Amino acid sequence: MTDMKQTKIAVLVSGGGTNLQALIDAEKRGELGNGKISLVIASKPGVYALERAANNGIESKVLARKEYESIAAYSKALADTMTEADIDLVVLAGFLTIIDEQVYEAFPNKILNVHPALIPSFCGKGYYGLYVHEAALAKGVKVSGATVHIVTPECDAGPIVLQKAVEVKQDDTPETLQRRIMEEAEWKILPEAVRLFCDGRITVEDNKVYIKGE
Repeated sequence: MTDMKQTKIAVLVSGGGTNLQALIDAEKRGELGNGKISLVIASKPGVYALERAANNGIESKVLARKEYESIAAYSKALADTMTEADIDLVVLAGFLTIIDEQVYEAFPNKILNVHPALIPSFCGKGYYGLYVHEAALAKGVKVSGATVHIVTPECDAGPIVLQKAVEVKQDDTPETLQRRIMEEAEWKILPEAVRLFCDGRITVEDNKVYIKGE
């Protein structure tokens, strides 16, 4: 028996939940350290990510953005829900709803996001989903990839935890590039970043992430 406290993880979703599935699979393989996905929160009802949670015995809740009058009201509900659930780490996995400082203040340096590009390229407002890959292809880049970063109030500007590059092929479409980046980068570095956090190996100083033991 170990006396190490389990790290309770909340995964926030808005859609199909492919990154959620990558985290679930990693946990089953014992690759999240002492982390446990204990709550999935969806920003709208009926998304497939909720089925993924149910299929794996994970508690889930729907906090529908449209039921709240403002970003502030929604953010308070989100922060309160996760605080009450004793959450240690928040992972944004395709969560497309704007939140405010109430969430960041409740979980300082404890929110991770995966972005489908090599930040600072193709990031910030408007760069999500296929728009990211369309922009990368329009620029003619030879490599793209994914970034896991700590979430701060400024969009996609938080400290970078991990990055992984992926080859861009001449005949790529936004869809094929998106798929390759998910398979070769996102689904690998997101679980790895979660494990590093759960193992207590991540520290943040001067907007930079330092990983202990490297």
